[in-house]
Amino acid sequence: MNIQPIQQPGMQMGQMPQPNNPQMPQNPQQVQQQQQQQQQAQEKLDNISKVKSLVGPLKESLAIAMKSAAQTFHQNSLVDMGSLKGIEPADHRFNKNFEEFFSICDQIELHLKTSIECLSQHASSVRYLPMPVVPTRVEPVSTQEGPALTYPQFLMTVKAQVGFFREVHDTLVTAAHVISD
Repeated sequence: MNIQPIQQPGMQMGQMPQPNNPQMPQNPQQVQQQQQQQQQAQEKLDNISKVKSLVGPLKESLAIAMKSAAQTFHQNSLVDMGSLKGIEPADHRFNKNFEEFFSICDQIELHLKTSIECLSQHASSVRYLPMPVVPTRVEPVSTQEGPALTYPQFLMTVKAQVGFFREVHDTLVTAAHVISD
């Protein structure tokens, strides 16, 4: 039986069909540009989105770690029963997979701690500076919530608050020295 390959239009006889993959870059510069775009897209995500995106890899990593643990456990039980000699070198896949799992856990922890810190700073900002700040404008603005601070006004307010805090701190230090003398 003689089977001939199906010739596609525009192909010469004996030529293998090439898959059309528009995603496949042709040169290293395109590869580097795609990697930079992916990194920039990932940097634009907020911390909670990053945590959500790490949940899938965390599940996969845990499943892989458990599978390698089961294989190691099974192999050790065979050695203990005498069915298999313990001469084989130690398999370090479980340790590697477990380290990968904890690495992802550490990344999630870092993003959650950063989110908590951001929320704390926002709460302090709302408490001590109840006016909204419009960082993109330099002329006085009024928003739907009422008047808003421009970025230069915000900087002046922060500088005034820091100056006031320094004065209070210096006064307390001076009073502590007077009391201790």
